[in-house]
Amino acid sequence: MALQGPFAVIADQSARDVVEALRAAGAYPIIEARWADAAAVLKARPPQAVILADGCADRARAAVLEKALEVQAEQEAGLFTPVIARARDDAAQRFADALVIGAKAPPERLIGRLNAALRVRNLHATVLRRMRALAARSKQLPELSDADPLDEASVLVAGRGRSYPSLCTAAGGHVGVVGARVVEALLTVLAEEERFRDLPVAMVGNHAAVIETFAASLPNLERVGGGPQRAIDHLVPYLRLHAFARRFKRMLASLDARGAIDPDSGLLANAVFWRNLNRAIDDADKRGAALSIARFSLPAADRRMSLEAARLVGRLMRQVDFACQEADKSIFTVFTETDLRAAHVVTRRIASLLKKVMLATDGKAAPEPAVTLATLKPRDTTDSLIARIVEEPPKPA
Repeated sequence: MALQGPFAVIADQSARDVVEALRAAGAYPIIEARWADAAAVLKARPPQAVILADGCADRARAAVLEKALEVQAEQEAGLFTPVIARARDDAAQRFADALVIGAKAPPERLIGRLNAALRVRNLHATVLRRMRALAARSKQLPELSDADPLDEASVLVAGRGRSYPSLCTAAGGHVGVVGARVVEALLTVLAEEERFRDLPVAMVGNHAAVIETFAASLPNLERVGGGPQRAIDHLVPYLRLHAFARRFKRMLASLDARGAIDPDSGLLANAVFWRNLNRAIDDADKRGAALSIARFSLPAADRRMSLEAARLVGRLMRQVDFACQEADKSIFTVFTETDLRAAHVVTRRIASLLKKVMLATDGKAAPEPAVTLATLKPRDTTDSLIARIVEEPPKPA
């Protein structure tokens, strides 16, 4: 990625190492400013990203800079501007939602972290540009959620010994938790898959050798001292940023599909689902083909849990199947060319995976999803088919 700026480097002390690292990576232009002048500098030349090269002991100055970034976001339709803050292991970070990196991290790691954050900014800019273009053509647009992305995030906790339960407890206060225990094997898998390259990963304790092994492939990998709670506090801004990026990708998919895909669930929009179901029933009836439908219900599911379930179902479906999420959070899934026996196998697999990975807000396993299943019979209509899997069929939007 070309580092086309401007980039703002904020520091009261010398930040030559940061500036030289940016220049070596081809970043231009680079604007240097002291904390007292930072807000005015950002107003004059809105940056692509901000790097806080040294800590800010004055909370009031940090608040002024935060306000300047809020004003910039308002002027740019809310466009995300990443803030990367260098900090010592024992230094509290005073800038809200800053992406913290160790003060002694090698220059290439700082540039890798910056590139990862800029990918999210570019993704956000693409979404905003596409939405403006469609709005200019009077196209109906899906809404971009304004909920905290952290509400949609889950974290995988890997470890052993006393740190493991402490990490699960600390993480569970912010996001859903999925447990694991093998650290090196997990990092190897993440490093080998490009789609995982920007995942935020924090390691507790002294694992310098492990960090050096995987840092080149995982730009958001960081060692954090101070125990489990400190690690989660460090990780939360990265988790929010990663969930933010996933939201933009879903919105792009929705825009590409002209609103046929719901940007929150990643499944078909309600009205589109019912139109597709009517067509699928007519087609199956004419050809004598099989068709089955399942309803997955999650009792007492909150918003995060229900959206996680919908997105997981979307990833597990075949290309020829389609689904939607209803207002009651239940998920309707249509399996084309599939008889009842085969549909039973598929739904059991999906329900089993939902049970294994879905978590309630308290970090405990969510209730097992209730599943009802029906297959198309001769002379079935949409209403008669749906009536066999739900007492009160939902009304198409």
